[in-house]
Amino acid sequence: MGCPTVAPVMGNDRAARAGAVAAAGWLALMIVMTLLLPRGVTPDTLLVLAPIVACAVCSVRVTGAFALASVALTGWSGWLHGSWDTGQQWVGLATVVAVGAAAVVVAEVRIRREIKFARVARIAEVAQRAVLPVVPRVDGLDVATRYLSASEDSFVGGDLYDCSLTEGYTRFIVGDVRGKGIAAVEQAARVIRAFRQAAATKETLSEVVDDMDEYLRSFFDDEEFVTAVIVDVSTPGQLVIANCGHPPALLLRADGTAQLVEVTPGLPLGLGDGVVPTPFAWEVGDRLLLYTDGLAEARNKAGEFFPVLEHADVLRAGSPEDALDALLAQVRRFVPGGHLGDDLAALLLEKVSPETRPLGGTGALASVRYDVTPSGSAV
Repeated sequence: MGCPTVAPVMGNDRAARAGAVAAAGWLALMIVMTLLLPRGVTPDTLLVLAPIVACAVCSVRVTGAFALASVALTGWSGWLHGSWDTGQQWVGLATVVAVGAAAVVVAEVRIRREIKFARVARIAEVAQRAVLPVVPRVDGLDVATRYLSASEDSFVGGDLYDCSLTEGYTRFIVGDVRGKGIAAVEQAARVIRAFRQAAATKETLSEVVDDMDEYLRSFFDDEEFVTAVIVDVSTPGQLVIANCGHPPALLLRADGTAQLVEVTPGLPLGLGDGVVPTPFAWEVGDRLLLYTDGLAEARNKAGEFFPVLEHADVLRAGSPEDALDALLAQVRRFVPGGHLGDDLAALLLEKVSPETRPLGGTGALASVRYDVTPSGSAV
């Protein structure tokens, strides 16, 4: 498969416009100064600031235009003051020409790097989307997922979620691989592979965790591990949770109560030696939020952690899709400038009556949304 095509990058449009306005304003100021200053006093060499400003944010063509304008104004200034018979004028012209040419080269190099970065970022985005699957619809469940990157420039991270839907077993996982970047995405893919292999065949969550841990240890080094919460909703009326060193799930009851699910914690996958799953009642109208530490460890200006339990009411309103959007909006308002300190993956389940889901729900796909802070624009 070929690399994704990447459109030419000309930088941020707003910054480019601001740079062009600043450069044009500077040239206008130099014209006024040339007209007002006494004969023999010329600001010609200051004209080079226009292409220098332009090359930082504008296209090669715009930078070249300002460089040519600077050269032309230098020639005009020499004619106006009758200074072409002096060495100073020629030195000034040579300086403007040299700096203008250098600015064009800098703009070209900058654009090439932006194009290269955009291509790499696009490949990374495709890799992240390949790792994070579209969660299928499940009869008796309403499912919503979100992934937010803490980086404004990339979608890559080690947070993950998945669903294993096979005959007899319906299981979910949310996890967080230690580390960042492409290496974390590679390990996240392995975690999802291990989950799918184990969740589809093992009878209990203890066996699922043991199988995953054994598989992952052959790929992890001594400092690599993944925290995870694994949920089994295969049995009607029952929810089983296994926690491998991960932030606790938030369980919202249909009667209006809410609790952070405290279960016997196990060690993270890759370090663990077993886990004790805990069963809970699971009735129509109940909701369960699984999330990574990008949510639990989000901090405000005072250094306080985001109080997940205190925002339980936000997760009750509307559909799971609407509820997750509302929760993430609260997180952005909580952290300074809307910037997350870590990637965030979240999965919200709601127990619904089977008849509210169309038959053959495994063929329909739940939506998935990727956001990048601080803008949080959907992709």
